[in-house]
This record gives sequence, structure tokens and C-alpha cells, in this order.
Amino acid sequence: MTTKRDYYEVLGISRDSNESEIKAKYRKLAMQYHPDRNPGDKEAENKFKEAAEAYEVLRDPQKRRLYDQYGHQGLEGSGFSGFGGFEDIFSSFGDIFEDIFGFGGGRRSSGRSQRGADLRYDMNLSFMDAVFGTETQINVEKMDRCSGCGGNGCEPGTQPEVCNQCGGSGQVSRSQGFFTVRTTCPKCRGTGQSIANPCSQCRGSGKIRVSKKVSVKIPGGVDTGSRLRLTGEGESGPYGGPPGDLYVFIHVNSHEFFQRNNTDVICQVPISFIQAALGDKIKVPTLNGEKVLEIPKGTQPGELFRFHGEGVPSLRNGRRGDQIIQVDIKTPTNINKKQENLLREFAKLESSKFTNKIKNMLKGGQAGV
Repeated sequence: MTTKRDYYEVLGISRDSNESEIKAKYRKLAMQYHPDRNPGDKEAENKFKEAAEAYEVLRDPQKRRLYDQYGHQGLEGSGFSGFGGFEDIFSSFGDIFEDIFGFGGGRRSSGRSQRGADLRYDMNLSFMDAVFGTETQINVEKMDRCSGCGGNGCEPGTQPEVCNQCGGSGQVSRSQGFFTVRTTCPKCRGTGQSIANPCSQCRGSGKIRVSKKVSVKIPGGVDTGSRLRLTGEGESGPYGGPPGDLYVFIHVNSHEFFQRNNTDVICQVPISFIQAALGDKIKVPTLNGEKVLEIPKGTQPGELFRFHGEGVPSLRNGRRGDQIIQVDIKTPTNINKKQENLLREFAKLESSKFTNKIKNMLKGGQAGV
């Protein structure tokens, strides 16, 4: 397992650096280690990706706060797990690369390529799968690059042609008095290209609707509202652009016995008033099976007991919370005559004890007069 370097160390900044300082340092490193300036240099590629990951975290106030407090583990539940590749980095920080290289991404490709749309998937999980984590497959319906034309929209064997209305610029100019107004070309809709022979599979769109199976690894400890990001599993980008991401939103089903409060689980266990009075040892279900709970003598209704470390693992550090057990003392019903006589005898004894206690209190009060 590779140990990640400290993000502040990666960018060469102090922990109190402001947003503009963070951006300036990242620009410098991005220019230094950009893959087009270091072809075939694996070390430069790794440093380029490392700097991008550090910048993505430290430029975002919420991610930075998590990182400052909990380190790399604190980001595990935030939905950020790094970048899938160079195109993912270029699409996220296009403004920076445009400043450096003069066009988005700094790669030797069309400036019109765009990142694909992000997708959302809502997943229902059982209580136990949310606690311990699971791995499953989901079907995602999305628009993907056409396999027939490779995404360019042309019938195989043909290529897009330069738009004859805008000359390939994607824009047309109109004069209005002393001013010249540039607008998107109405013929090619800003692509700068026209397709004379559209692909028969996608009808020139470059995309077709597909259903794809995607594996999703759910970490233990997720809860309703948790969000997972699957990089590159969104829709493909127009004109050869990188794909978007797939965001999986978690909804956890309720459990018949356990309730959850952050990393603690809470349950209610019925006991008889005899067990409460005399004490007992009972078996209580936990997330990992049964465990013995010792009920002390004189236990009162609603009293709480705790199993340490039997709760839900934290997404931040993996530590498990506790299981909190509340006892519910049940009053017996449908008692027989013998049981009733015993209870009446018990009641007399309790009444006698109570009366003596009151008398002693009164005597003590009179003695103090």
C-alpha cells in the first residue's frame, strides 16, 4: 500500500496559505510536470497527478477542513478518491490550463472537446450492508460513445467536413452599425464541422444509449445521504471529450431491532420485573451475533447499558461506536392465583418497609426540634 504524501508538502506551501497562494503553486507545478512537456517520464506523470490531487482538496474549503482535521482518511467519506486520468484533471482545472497553454487542457486535441455529463444513481442498502460495506453491481443507463463511428458521427470510412458557413471557427460575424457581433454558427451549432454522411447507428450524434453494469464498492459505515463518486462512469464527452462521473447516493433501510445514531447503534430489550429486581444474565443480539448482558439487581425502567466497540465503523478512522441497550421492564399479565397471592405478600412487605421508613424519618425530624 502506497503512503500518500502530505498535500501541503506536495504543493510546497504552509498550512495557513490562502486560495491564491495555493492556485499559484499548483500552476507552477502543473507547468513543470505537464505530460506534454515530459513525454514518457513516469516520475513527472506521477508528480503531475499528485499535485492535481493536492490542489483539488486544498482549494475546496470543505475537503480542506476534513483533511486538516483527519488527514487522508478523513476524505474517504467525502466522495473524492483521486483522479482517474489526465483528461479528468484537465476537465476539472480547464481554466488553469487555458491560462498556461492558451487552450483547455494543454493537450494536442480539439479545443471544442467537452467533458461529459455527470450522472446520479440512488441506491437502497440494507442496514447491515451499510454497516459492514458490500460490493455490488448496478445497471446504469447512459449515452455513450457510438462504437460504429467512434464518436465523430460519420459513417465509417468518412470524416467530418469543415463547415462552409463559418469556415470551421464555429462562429459567424454580423455587422450592426459600427459594431461587429459574433454569434454561434447556426449551421454547425459551434462545432465548426458538418457531417455529409451521418453514421447509420447514431444518426450523426456520435452517441448511443447503452446499459452498462458498473461495480460499486460500498465502504462500511455509510449512512443515508452518503455519496460515492465513480470517476469516468458518467456520459461520454462531446467531440472526444472525457466522460463525466457517476455519483451514487445512498439510502439505508431501517432495521427491525437496531436504530442508528452516528456510529452508535441503539436497541431496546424487554426483561421481566423479576429479572430487574433480582438481576440476571441475558443474551442480546449485536451486529456480530449474540452477546451476554449482565442485568444488575434493582435495575430501573429505561436504564441504559453499553457494549463498547459493537457499533458502526467510522468512515473517517474505522473505529466502531458502541451498542446502547435500553431495558424495557414488562409487567406480567394473566397471572394465576398462586402468583397473585405471592405478589400480595410481597406488596405487604414493601408497604411495611415504606411505613417504617416514614416513621424513622419523622422520628429524626422530631429529634432535631
